[in-house]
Amino acid sequence: MAKSDDLARIIIGCKNGDAQCFSQLVDMFANRCYGYFYRLTGNHDISDELLSELFVKLVEKIGSYKGGSFESWLFKISSNIFNDHLRSKQRRKKLLEVQKKQLKAQITEPKKSDNEHIDKLQRQLKRLDMDTRELIMLRFYSQLSFKEIAQVRSEPLGTTLAKMHRGLKKLREFMGGLML
Repeated sequence: MAKSDDLARIIIGCKNGDAQCFSQLVDMFANRCYGYFYRLTGNHDISDELLSELFVKLVEKIGSYKGGSFESWLFKISSNIFNDHLRSKQRRKKLLEVQKKQLKAQITEPKKSDNEHIDKLQRQLKRLDMDTRELIMLRFYSQLSFKEIAQVRSEPLGTTLAKMHRGLKKLREFMGGLML
């Protein structure tokens, strides 16, 4: 990850329409944003599509970035794109059908993996409601602070903390108390 001065320079270049700066920004954040989308959707194609949409939005909206945590700003856009995706009736229906089939297959035919605990965690995350799963992904996969998550979700910090506490408690129950 680049230093904050480098990031500030890159953002200024993006605001001035410098294609190389946009390329650097994509290189800096593509993996984390893709991972965020993939953890929420479990689908490579949808994650690729959402990531592409994110960087198109980034080009369109970079002028609206007024300072503060760039990561919070970027993940707020990511969260909005994901929520828009879910609101799309056709895509939402398809996503829910795919997740239902995956969950059913996982319950009837457990995966055999070198790391069964990670497989179990992934299955149990899918059992959480989408809002809670997104909250946990923002915190642990995207590595945002609670304050940044509250900003991304446009909710009070206390609400974010309470939701996180309840979500992790539920995940612990699902996992049988393992490692959380």
